[in-house]
Amino acid sequence: MAVDIVSECKTRLGITGGYHDSLIAAYAEDARAYLMDAGVPQEVAYGEDAVGCIARGVADLWNLGAGDGKLSSVFMQRAIQLATVSREGSE
Repeated sequence: MAVDIVSECKTRLGITGGYHDSLIAAYAEDARAYLMDAGVPQEVAYGEDAVGCIARGVADLWNLGAGDGKLSSVFMQRAIQLATVSREGSE
């Protein structure tokens, strides 16, 4: 079953309504692209295991133009875990 990343991010971040859906989707894709560039397989990056990490990435990037949009150490640590566990599981 496909993950609705926008809905999942909104739930985890306590966001209601649909006004920011396109921004959330864009930030989620940025976070997902980072994961895949870091070695997380596509099927993991688009699966349920990555939802929390992607939601954290959305929250990190949410700064709405204040000039401090950067990914947190929590996001980075989870990205490493997803990449490492994914590689170990494929051996």
